[in-house]
Amino acid sequence: MGNIKIPVGRSGFADIRMNNYYFADKSGLIEELLKTDATQVTLITRPRRFGKTLNMSMLSEFFDIRKDSKALFKGLAIAENEELCTKWMNQYPTLFLTFKDIGGNTFENAYGLLETVISNLCKSHEYLTKSEVVNENDKLVFLELSLGNARKKDLQTSIALLLRMMQAYYGKPVILLVDEYDVPIAKASGNRGEKEDYYEQMMEVIRPLISTAIKDNDSLKFAVFTGCLRIAKESIFTGTNNFVSDTISDTRLNEYFGFTQAEVNVLLEKTKLMDHIDEIKKWYNGYQFGDFDIYCPWDVMNYVNNLIMNPKAEPKSYWENTSDNAIIRSFLERTQFDVNEKFEELLDGKYILEPIEETLTYDVLESSEENLWTLLYFTGYLTTIQIEEKLPFGLFALKIPNAEVMDIFRKSVKSWFYDHASMSDRSKLFFALWNGEAETLTNLLSDLLFDTISYHDYRESFYHAFLVGLVSNAGYRVESNYENGLGRSDIVVKDRRNRRAFIIEAKWTESEQNLDKVCEQAMRQIEERQYVKKIERMGYKTVVPFAMAFWKKQCLVKVKKE
Repeated sequence: MGNIKIPVGRSGFADIRMNNYYFADKSGLIEELLKTDATQVTLITRPRRFGKTLNMSMLSEFFDIRKDSKALFKGLAIAENEELCTKWMNQYPTLFLTFKDIGGNTFENAYGLLETVISNLCKSHEYLTKSEVVNENDKLVFLELSLGNARKKDLQTSIALLLRMMQAYYGKPVILLVDEYDVPIAKASGNRGEKEDYYEQMMEVIRPLISTAIKDNDSLKFAVFTGCLRIAKESIFTGTNNFVSDTISDTRLNEYFGFTQAEVNVLLEKTKLMDHIDEIKKWYNGYQFGDFDIYCPWDVMNYVNNLIMNPKAEPKSYWENTSDNAIIRSFLERTQFDVNEKFEELLDGKYILEPIEETLTYDVLESSEENLWTLLYFTGYLTTIQIEEKLPFGLFALKIPNAEVMDIFRKSVKSWFYDHASMSDRSKLFFALWNGEAETLTNLLSDLLFDTISYHDYRESFYHAFLVGLVSNAGYRVESNYENGLGRSDIVVKDRRNRRAFIIEAKWTESEQNLDKVCEQAMRQIEERQYVKKIERMGYKTVVPFAMAFWKKQCLVKVKKE
């Protein structure tokens, strides 16, 4: 196990191979792509952290005419096809760039990052300026791009310029590889509230940057793009000849992105960690990409690496830390979409039936509930499953794929509820609490529960979190004893300024008929354990004790008044 080196955070193919880091052989992707080498543009869309950048780096190492990559591919599947390797390996000029870091809260920040990406790309091809066969005017623009001083219109056509110069230099058309092409557009879309024209300004740059490179360009051999979504209606790929899109709904390339069960088995056997296969499957498997059952490779590699260092390491969410998971919050915050019941079905491990739109655009992502379900699917928060019933055309059965994503959903729902509660008008709620109005509280809490998404199967912990969220961040001191291991679930809220407090003892029942009985039990616990007297001894003049019983989304409140 000690001889296996796990390349966590490394996405450079040459780096991984030269340093003998663990590599799941995905070189079959090269042969599969070359079966359709007449295709002008191939767009591959997958969720983040499923190996897109590593695969693009592998393609670059294989095709780039400036490199000698035979040793890097030795022992891999593609090396067995000697005829293909002779014809293609290091035989074509190759331009490889990634947009994964082009973001920011403003267009100016993002544009500056894009200038840097293009500048660094030019610097890596400085040899072009020394060639007599390259156009002199192109060299002048190239120099300005390299210095980061180019005019906007030159930046907008910079990739096409590089392709033209490289073709002139090598006498061959160029292979173009663009990784995470849609990140700048996604970032702009996500920050539209900060500055309304950010999105439009970014599209004004990205559209010609890509379209001039791939449309009717004799300097282009073929292009491969990766991203999360296919952008079809924003004129980036419109009019492109021989355009092929490969999504998670397809089957052709899906075994090359993510880990298959066989690949996970090999990794665990080599690291002598096969006894962890069940928990790894529970936490990181469950994605259905075409006909393939897929694991998230980022999670598997991180967890295996942790297990190598600490055999007692527990599985946790690694994927959630690579994004702010804002899409779930954006769903919940749109009051025009009635999605609570669907979220509860998903959080209960069940599935929902929804249409999937293959060609979304970022400017309309959040304009409809259907678009948001589609976005959750293509970004990896939901996956499709096969069910027995025959579904109407266009409908898919969607569910949360694994324990990791379930944890992300639950955290997002809990965070949303706390924020939502703290910003809402709780004046009626606190008036009833301070004044001991049990009937009013019964109605208020039942109404609030109806609008809340349950995420713990209505256990006591769910109701406790629900109550804590309601009374927190209101200017009072909140003490929660639920997690102290003493078997108590009471909540104490103190108003020091007015020397008053209230106590909540919350219990749940599996039967509606037992609400009254359970509520009485909660009140007896308050009395027997003398919760009120304990608070009064601290100097509080008024202490109101509440007993609360919950069944699903119904609540019964009783109060003990002295």
